[in-house]
Amino acid sequence: MHLNYKQAVLLTLLAASLWGISGTFGQFLFNERDMNVEWLITVRLLISGSCLLLFARFREKADTMAIWREKKNIVPLLVFGIFGMLGVQYTYFAAIKHSNAATATVLQFTGPIIIALYLAAKYRRVPPFLELIAILLAILGTFLLVTQGRFDSLSISTTALFFGLASAVTLALYSLQPKMLMQKYNASIVAGWGMLIGGVAFCFIHAPWAIEGKWDYQTVISLAVIIILGTLIAFYAYLSGAKIIGAQKASLLASAEPLVAVIISVVWLKTSFGLIDWIGSLLIISTIFLLSKNK
Repeated sequence: MHLNYKQAVLLTLLAASLWGISGTFGQFLFNERDMNVEWLITVRLLISGSCLLLFARFREKADTMAIWREKKNIVPLLVFGIFGMLGVQYTYFAAIKHSNAATATVLQFTGPIIIALYLAAKYRRVPPFLELIAILLAILGTFLLVTQGRFDSLSISTTALFFGLASAVTLALYSLQPKMLMQKYNASIVAGWGMLIGGVAFCFIHAPWAIEGKWDYQTVISLAVIIILGTLIAFYAYLSGAKIIGAQKASLLASAEPLVAVIISVVWLKTSFGLIDWIGSLLIISTIFLLSKNK
């Protein structure tokens, strides 16, 4: 897939929107249907990874096994699958399970700060002014959306804090680590193998046939949304966009995720949407415009 800069930005925003949707549906499954986090992640990765590899093989006519024929790819691919792909999904959903989607999101969005600091140290430079402004706006907008501007409202357990901060670290790793692989192979191949590796590894933690939770049509629909939209399409779109615009900008554009999550909460759960929410939304939207112009 050959993308220009604007298309890459739109793909990244699409991924963020789908993650916002899947996070809300994940919270519904954990709270209302008593679904096991480990089972959800295992099944999510196995199904999505298999589908992406089939897509690469039959739709893109790509050699899905070529990535394994070069020995230098094996370790980076295993690291990406286990610590990147599996890591970012499990820690985020575990943070949702132990707190809520909003709290997990605000903790995960310290990830762009980690990326910015890493790149600044690696290239021994201060991030450009617009990127610094974007970082501040993304952090402030997310903070306002999930806390209503009150520092004392983010009251979480030690477990939730651990998984939330771990999701920020794995987000940074997920965005930065597969750069070499993405330059040589299609996003569908890299993401597909990453998901399949992570899913197989997690089978040793929770077998996919050990099904738990309360099942009805809402459970099935929610699971389908998480697997198809929030995993299969979202991660492919994010990696494709990040390949063009870079890991730091991609992770900042993903700050649209909490905005989408709030909108769904308003429509679906009838959550009130006040002045602070709108201010936070505008800050995040302004971040998107800043980054889309700053190539």
